[in-house]
Amino acid sequence: MTLVSISSNLLFVAFVCYLIATLFFGGAVKVSGAETSASEKRWARIGITVTIVGFIANIAYFITRWIAAGHAPVSNLFEFTTAFGMMVVGAFILIYFIYKTPLLGLFALPIAIIIIGFASMFPRDINPLIPALKSYWLTVHVTTAALGEAILAISAVAGLIYLLKNVDITKKTKQRFWLEAVMFTLVLVLGFVASTTTFSVMDYEAKFNYVDKEQKEKEIIYNTPPIFGMNEFEALTPGTMTPLAEMPSIVNAKKLTTVTWSLLFGTVLYVLLRLITRKSISALLKPFAQKANSQLMDEIGYRAVSIGFPVFTLGALIFAMIWAHEAWSRFWGWDPKEVWALITWLFYAAFLHLRLSRGWHGEKSAWLAVIGFIIIMFNLIAVNLIIAGLHSYA
Repeated sequence: MTLVSISSNLLFVAFVCYLIATLFFGGAVKVSGAETSASEKRWARIGITVTIVGFIANIAYFITRWIAAGHAPVSNLFEFTTAFGMMVVGAFILIYFIYKTPLLGLFALPIAIIIIGFASMFPRDINPLIPALKSYWLTVHVTTAALGEAILAISAVAGLIYLLKNVDITKKTKQRFWLEAVMFTLVLVLGFVASTTTFSVMDYEAKFNYVDKEQKEKEIIYNTPPIFGMNEFEALTPGTMTPLAEMPSIVNAKKLTTVTWSLLFGTVLYVLLRLITRKSISALLKPFAQKANSQLMDEIGYRAVSIGFPVFTLGALIFAMIWAHEAWSRFWGWDPKEVWALITWLFYAAFLHLRLSRGWHGEKSAWLAVIGFIIIMFNLIAVNLIIAGLHSYA
């Protein structure tokens, strides 16, 4: 068995452990009656133990893939996103031992599971690094940025729990609408997994020639029916679907097609969930948040941002600019990924300003934490999958 196979098996073990741990944290939250305290501790102990076992397997995956590749496994979307999911779990474990709240695990681990599941839909091949990536600053930049985003993700988890407890979903309000919109967004990520898995099982493939933004002719392979075509596309595979629209060279039409299918599958999945349960997703999850300590969730959200923001600043801006100067001889180039990293940084800077100087605590702070994570996920998914740029390799 090769190291690559071993690393894949270790990642699967970690994934299963996180699933099992989520169930135990659910048991810790849902127990009731006179033995609630003892039962919570027992279920929570098992949950955190299984989580740590999964995290150790996750780290072992990271190390074995690093050895197999000869470089840090953060050079493509699969590697970066799995590393991000691993760090979300690591951040949760750290916060758990500080605050001892199993409710955080019930929501944080599913987020990590969705992220790792999202990553698993991308090619896992180990390829030689392009020249721009052959730098130790890449490892420093990407791992630090992912760690900062993971810690910030915990603030969103705490904010989501706060909102689920305190937003009245029995009345038609803006808060109820936007809370459900957040849930819909999470289901869309599952839609990506569902659509990619479906077309992978069907072994769908369609080849096209196209002209890139440098006016060079290239070939591209679609693994989903092509809703959007690349710039000046020409079909090479007979009998396949003809793209409905041609995109300019700045847009990666293949990835835009993938996102579109994800939206379609995710919307269908969301509608089915609503029809089957006859409840909104928020209503389904609200009972789990009833025992939450709102003040504690608010504190966790703030602490996570106050720690994650400087880490993100180092990784996504300072170390990134050092690497950019080494790779492309300039510190800043207004690449789409760079722009959205800056937008993310400015948002969390505003978060801290509003909280510390304007007193935005409680619900306002929770909404900001959730919105911040949506921006992070937009940067990870939409910017990577749709907009062509220097970071298109990732």
